[in-house]
Amino acid sequence: MRLLHTADWHLGRTLEGRSRLEEQQQFLDELVSIAEEEKVDAVIMAGDVFDTVNPPAAAEQMFYDTMARLSDKGKRHVIAIAGNHDHPDRLSASSPLARNLGITLVGLPGAEMYSYGIKRTQEKLNVCALPYPSESRLREMLSDSGEELQLRNEYDSWVGKYFQMMSGHFSPECVNIAMSHLYVAGSNESDSERPVHIGGAYTVAAETLPEAAQYVALGHLHRPQNVKRAKTAARYSGSPLSYSFSEAGHTKSVTIVDVEPGKAAEIKEIPLTCGKPLVVYQAKGVAEVYRWLEEGLNSSAWVDLSISVQDSIAMEDIQYIRKAHKGIIHIKPIFENSTSQEMAVQKKLPIDELFSKFYERQTGGGIPDEKVMSLFLELISDEEEERSAAE
Repeated sequence: MRLLHTADWHLGRTLEGRSRLEEQQQFLDELVSIAEEEKVDAVIMAGDVFDTVNPPAAAEQMFYDTMARLSDKGKRHVIAIAGNHDHPDRLSASSPLARNLGITLVGLPGAEMYSYGIKRTQEKLNVCALPYPSESRLREMLSDSGEELQLRNEYDSWVGKYFQMMSGHFSPECVNIAMSHLYVAGSNESDSERPVHIGGAYTVAAETLPEAAQYVALGHLHRPQNVKRAKTAARYSGSPLSYSFSEAGHTKSVTIVDVEPGKAAEIKEIPLTCGKPLVVYQAKGVAEVYRWLEEGLNSSAWVDLSISVQDSIAMEDIQYIRKAHKGIIHIKPIFENSTSQEMAVQKKLPIDELFSKFYERQTGGGIPDEKVMSLFLELISDEEEERSAAE
């Protein structure tokens, strides 16, 4: 049988406030096309359907529409689990309706083995589905000890015992796979997995993944990669779009898995063409940026722009650059005449003097008046009060 493994859609996620919904819809359309062209028997979505527990309505509509298209009126099996960004109850709320279309939505860890008959091959597929095992939910039951190391070890042990228990329901006459949303130690992550994504950075060892499964479909990390040291074939399919500039230049993909009972899985990576590329561009002066704009380079990309300058970047240059290229996210000056020693000295200056120097550079020699300085100090004071209250 042929499976399609995907994960980490993060529907509704933005890039510094810029909507990515159009690009995400492009991916979903491409995903449906791949499922049809590759004659996929089942689709495995390994978590983080949405970017937040309360996603925008447009993102939810895109998800449910895509689930219906992927299932092709129940002809193709689709199973999706909750990741750490998803609200488990919200994701699984529509299960009674989805089930009629051959769609399985799993929000919380349970003891059910999901089994599907594959008509095309006359084979049976068993899926051990482990949604994101939240450290916060498991924490109280893991150990009486409050020591972090002990909790981490108990977390790994809990996941291992779960997989061992569920593997007892596998059958040699069936195709047996596992899927989960986990952070496997030693895997390569990127900046787009925000700190909330790990929730304490609890990891599991590669050896903890179930050896009895012929393939382990993973979600959580955004870079497509095989898991080293696993005792069976295990892989992160990665996110369909680059969600931070640390992923600039990365090729995104989905994974096709061909597998039959009793045999090793064969894995094929299919690159995606959807979405705008993310580009990190470092220019040697404003004049180089103007030439870059005239040549129309990276015109359809999201851009993190750094400019080497002697002094500040003129406000009219900033306005022109932003108007000429709507995809520029950051414009960051790199001051050629700033030495590490100067920066160290500036760090010791009072906050108002530091602000004055910053203001002078940003405005090309301007000096903040009393009103501007008063407003800045008021904002700093408010922020310090909020930080103290939080602590």
